[in-house]
Amino acid sequence: MPETSSPASEKVAIVVGGGSGIGAACVREFAANGYRVVAMSPSGRARALAESLGGAGLDGSNTSIEDLQACVDLAVSRYGRVDAVVNSSGHAARGPVLEITDEQWFEGVDLYLLNVVRMARLVTPHLVASGGGAIVNISTAGAFEPGPMFPVSVTMRAALASFTKLYANEYGPQGIRMNNVLTGLTKDDPSVVPAEWTSGIPLRRAQSTAEAARVVRFLAGEESAYMTGQNLRVDGGETKSV
Repeated sequence: MPETSSPASEKVAIVVGGGSGIGAACVREFAANGYRVVAMSPSGRARALAESLGGAGLDGSNTSIEDLQACVDLAVSRYGRVDAVVNSSGHAARGPVLEITDEQWFEGVDLYLLNVVRMARLVTPHLVASGGGAIVNISTAGAFEPGPMFPVSVTMRAALASFTKLYANEYGPQGIRMNNVLTGLTKDDPSVVPAEWTSGIPLRRAQSTAEAARVVRFLAGEESAYMTGQNLRVDGGETKSV
């Protein structure tokens, strides 16, 4: 039996990688909009943040199947359901593309692609039991316009886009959606970003993590109920392609 059941009107969201940046902003955004939040990060910050907002959390990595399972189990045991999942990640290796080692490429597969695949396997039965739901993955605008600074990230996020479409096609009939948020330059406090960093962005500023979190919540909620399998650019117009 669940320790604390969640009323049908009160939705439950899991945020993986919720200790800092966009992930932490998502914990705050979902909690502020009536969700019970279960959050996880390696540092312990996600757990502390979720608990401070009336939710629950645990310490763990998105590359560990056992930790992901524990996160899902905590949500179900504590609140009895799962309605939304947010997958956020840390940073993989950087450097010239041919200087990335095999080990670093494999780490990127775990961090940016298999984290979503594994969580989808674990949580989909619970989303079905809840009558549907949404998975939102934090990606990057570089997935479709790759730059040299983050070679592992942009490569694996392009693969994530294909997996997202496959999953959306398979589970859409059961009312489950999956979408990606393709972020550009994002900071907790955009005012600290030097103007020269944003000269190529049409909006001439960085995005705040709180702004990105509102987009994530939109994709998890009923307002976006007819959106699935999509890669939504939230980059201030920086992407050059149509």
